[in-house]
Amino acid sequence: MNNDYLKHQLSSLCSEFALFCLKSNLKLVTAESCTAGLMSGYLTDLPGSSAYIEGGFVTYSNEMKAAILGVKQESLEKFGAISEPVALEMVIGALRKAPMANIAVAVTGFAGPDPSGNSNIGLVWIALQKDKQQATAHQYHFSGNRDEIRLKTIIQAIKLMLCLF
Repeated sequence: MNNDYLKHQLSSLCSEFALFCLKSNLKLVTAESCTAGLMSGYLTDLPGSSAYIEGGFVTYSNEMKAAILGVKQESLEKFGAISEPVALEMVIGALRKAPMANIAVAVTGFAGPDPSGNSNIGLVWIALQKDKQQATAHQYHFSGNRDEIRLKTIIQAIKLMLCLF
């Protein structure tokens, strides 16, 4: 899939998400691992984004996930960073750390490439939470190169937020 096509789709979704948040009085916090802040970057490309974006956490390493978001070391060791329990703990921790936010999204995954031949390239978990509601996590397997997997992750995260919030 073409990166330009994905970026065009992402731009449209960001505009739709902005209007949705403004109409619904929502303010977002992000917790990003495999996208390393790209989601926050795309969402804040629009003027006035501070009205619906509270901020974001880039927690690429396991140590940062634990120190910043409160992900349990036990979860990281037992399930790995790319897992449902870790995605859920990331989203819960992000919302807890951003008191002005009322919605949160967390992404953790493996965008590759991996010289060791890891077959989990494209595996991504996206977790969502609104206010004090129960957090949910969704698993995806995206194809493509590193850039495409990261763009597809952000696109799917925004689509999920539009559908579930």
